[in-house]
Amino acid sequence: MEFLLESILNLVGFLVGLAIGAMSIIGFRNTGSPTLFRLSIAFLSISFGFFVIWMGYTIEDFVIKSGNIERWVQTLGIAIQTIGYFFIAFSHSIKSFFPKSSYFRSVGILPLFLVSSVQLEHIFRSVSFILLAYGAIETMLSYFESKNKGAISVAVGLGLLALGEFLGWYSFVFPESILYTASMTIKIGGLVALFIPVSKVPLTKIKFDDDFE
Repeated sequence: MEFLLESILNLVGFLVGLAIGAMSIIGFRNTGSPTLFRLSIAFLSISFGFFVIWMGYTIEDFVIKSGNIERWVQTLGIAIQTIGYFFIAFSHSIKSFFPKSSYFRSVGILPLFLVSSVQLEHIFRSVSFILLAYGAIETMLSYFESKNKGAISVAVGLGLLALGEFLGWYSFVFPESILYTASMTIKIGGLVALFIPVSKVPLTKIKFDDDFE
């Protein structure tokens, strides 16, 4: 039952990400915004990452039937999603790859040292968490400066994605618990929150957010 639920959640994540990616492409065609171009790459990457993992579950369920998804498939899907998270965080808030604050730099580097000797999936999840958490904080700070209501939804979406990645990372400690399922559900909620501001672009034919250009 847990195997089936995780497969379904990955399928939902694939479809939600694909829908937002399609909306971003339409918005890019309407506005020519570089931000929407980066968001198109981001959401399509996230969607493809979910698709790879879902295919892993499907092949396992109907062909291999060993009871567990291949670890390299999971790692590949997470890596593809990490690329998407980089573009989405960069598009929304991160002005430069490395933060100017020495405090943020130290916080960002520390988890990489902590996971340097473990699997690649841990590293990808830690990088995703850092990008998304930093993006959520920067977006919330931009809201206080601009009072742009769309920034709240973006910050909530990035925050939920960061929490989902953290729980997914922590689920390695308790592999048989509900943490992984909760992680998937929260990540899908984050994508839905990000869908709200993106969904307005193709209808209004305006730029997504001038503050992020």
